[in-house]
Amino acid sequence: MTTEIKLLIADDHPIFRRGLRAVIEAEAHLQVVAEADNGAAAIELIRALHPDIALLDLDMPVKDGFEVTREIQEPRFDVAVIILTMHKGEALLNTALDLGVKGYVLKDSAMTEIIACIEAVTGGRSYVSPQLTPFMISRHQRAAALVKQKPTLNDLTPSERRILRLIAEEKTTREIAGELFISLRTVEHHRANICLKLNLHGSNALMKFALARKSELL
Repeated sequence: MTTEIKLLIADDHPIFRRGLRAVIEAEAHLQVVAEADNGAAAIELIRALHPDIALLDLDMPVKDGFEVTREIQEPRFDVAVIILTMHKGEALLNTALDLGVKGYVLKDSAMTEIIACIEAVTGGRSYVSPQLTPFMISRHQRAAALVKQKPTLNDLTPSERRILRLIAEEKTTREIAGELFISLRTVEHHRANICLKLNLHGSNALMKFALARKSELL
């Protein structure tokens, strides 16, 4: 007997949510237990309903998909994250992977890919839209090279060191953006580049590294 999988969809476009829900619930073992139109509402629903999978739009109001992902990483939630996005850039993909998301799906192909993504995630695998495969190959190649090079803080640009220092002060992405007068997206790009250069993987790896090297960043 197939176990029922509970999902939450968070996206601020109701027509997109409705279409995605119809595709998902056409599968008998998949149930959408809630919908949210912004990141803050998504967090509350995840806390209340404990879905198995959260499908999060990257560009949501109030809190974006990455902010939501960071806030639900407590072990007690035990929810897998699939990011839905219109962005095809490499840096955002790297940010998602460094945060530990299990799926990364381009919205223009979500209706045809989402079931395959959900099945991969429920099977303990990761899924990235095939259009982004070259970025995955590039990521693996750079990671392998960095392991040999043993990267250090000297490999970071002044801007990246500044971001890392603020992370060491336990400031959020939003607080860093406000202090440096840059966009949230720019901070996310810097975070992704730092993780890539320092070969850091996992949701809390960047924070742990920053705290451990705090004295060197002053």
